Amino acid sequence: MNPMNRKTPRAVAKIVTAAALALSLSACISVFPEAEPATLYRFGGADVSVPKGPGGAALGVLKAPTVFTRASAGDRLLTSTQGEVAYIAGARWVSPASVLFEEAVASAFQADTGRARLIGRGEIAKADLVLRLEVRTFEAQYVNGPKAAPEVLVRVRGVLTKNQDRSLVSDRVFEARVKAADNRVSAIVPAYDQATAKVLGEVVAWVNAGGAASPN
Repeated sequence: MNPMNRKTPRAVAKIVTAAALALSLSACISVFPEAEPATLYRFGGADVSVPKGPGGAALGVLKAPTVFTRASAGDRLLTSTQGEVAYIAGARWVSPASVLFEEAVASAFQADTGRARLIGRGEIAKADLVLRLEVRTFEAQYVNGPKAAPEVLVRVRGVLTKNQDRSLVSDRVFEARVKAADNRVSAIVPAYDQATAKVLGEVVAWVNAGGAASPN
């Protein structure tokens, strides 16, 4: 054997290590293939129309964290068809739906010129009312079959209590249905936006009225 071709134990160890590393990398590539990234969407940007309510002194409102149905609280778009639920593949909210909804609530009150004003937790003593919202339904419903354009349903329960003694002022359920223009994600998302805006318009008007019936 040619002495020049003879490999030392250290050289052999390096070759074995390199081969093992290459095998490991090839295994990683096969186990974790590249996937198409999901398209991100948002809601909460639609203008909120609030019916003009009665005048009066300003109302300080402490907003409690919104309770959101677990199935639709995350970043996936929930659908239902004849009792069966599923998520739209390849589509995600840019943030969890619960986060986007809270941002939409804050924006709706901030943009409105009515009596109600949301206050921070550092100003609890200034609050007249405490507002609690519970999002019970937030989904696209295929009421006419899986190939037809769905209807987005947003159903929210609102509870108003007095800050001083926590006595109940009003308890209402708000609901909006908006049919998507087509059975495409790009058409379904605006329906979410419009349904959310309709519900929040009613919620803000209700709070402005101090929990009384919202004007038509």
